[in-house]
Amino acid sequence: MRVPSRLMFGLIASTLTATAFALPGGGGGGSSPNPSISAPAFDAAQTYREALDQLKAGKNAEAKVSLAKLLKAIPRDGNIQFLAGMADAGLNDLKGAQGHYEKAVKYEPKLVAAQQQLAITYAKQGDRPKAEAALAKLKQQDAACAGTCKDAQTLKEAVGAVEAALAGQTATQAGSSLLFASAEDGDHAYLDAVGLINEHRYEDAITALQRARDSFGAHPDVLTYLGFANRKLNRFDIAETYYRQALAAAPQHRGATEYYGELMVERGNLAGARRMLAKLDAICNFGCAEADELRRWVEAKRAPAS
Repeated sequence: MRVPSRLMFGLIASTLTATAFALPGGGGGGSSPNPSISAPAFDAAQTYREALDQLKAGKNAEAKVSLAKLLKAIPRDGNIQFLAGMADAGLNDLKGAQGHYEKAVKYEPKLVAAQQQLAITYAKQGDRPKAEAALAKLKQQDAACAGTCKDAQTLKEAVGAVEAALAGQTATQAGSSLLFASAEDGDHAYLDAVGLINEHRYEDAITALQRARDSFGAHPDVLTYLGFANRKLNRFDIAETYYRQALAAAPQHRGATEYYGELMVERGNLAGARRMLAKLDAICNFGCAEADELRRWVEAKRAPAS
């Protein structure tokens, strides 16, 4: 696996540029702008931002349509499932909200806001056993955190909100950190993440990338970096999920295609790696660094040991 190299992140404003460390091949299909101004063929990030704006404005029906577009392409994204649940809840469709929250918790088990809203939704529907079971899970996480983890305050507030709902009181709505995550915050988190990857601080990079994902949703560059960082930690199944999500959002994304192919080589799936290489050769009519690098991986795997 290559060591991240130095690349330029060009910004639209001609008077402003930012230098950052990025994966060769961009981790996002070559030298690319920050997520807030990057525009893949299917602009999942823009649709996600539109959905956030619609939810903030109370336009739940419009948000539901925007989120449905995203879920059609990327159904296993916990953040999107959670926001779709919020849109349904805003339309007083508690059953629909419950379904989305349950999927959000399944795909993102540590998404505290989704756990909170799922428990509250159970309580609102009179399903006290399920609400209490969800509360117990939150309390377990809170006890394990012991006030020292990054979600300490969020967990404390979630436990209180669910207890209030079970007592028949008005519960605090979760999700504000998602709804008010700005594009600027996302860019900063993204640039922090690629710097951390360059320093081989992969766990910290994942945390920063999750903050970026709050702002940009299923942005292929962010997802590709999440795949890369998890792959470096030998979490191959998780890495594959992120690569597949990146390619669902942007099917011709060169960085995700290359790194998915490299992961296949690492897992002994040379046939799959060759398919990724053939795809890159088709995308890059005149050749590209991503195809050249993946070709080296495939040929190195095929070469007999000396």
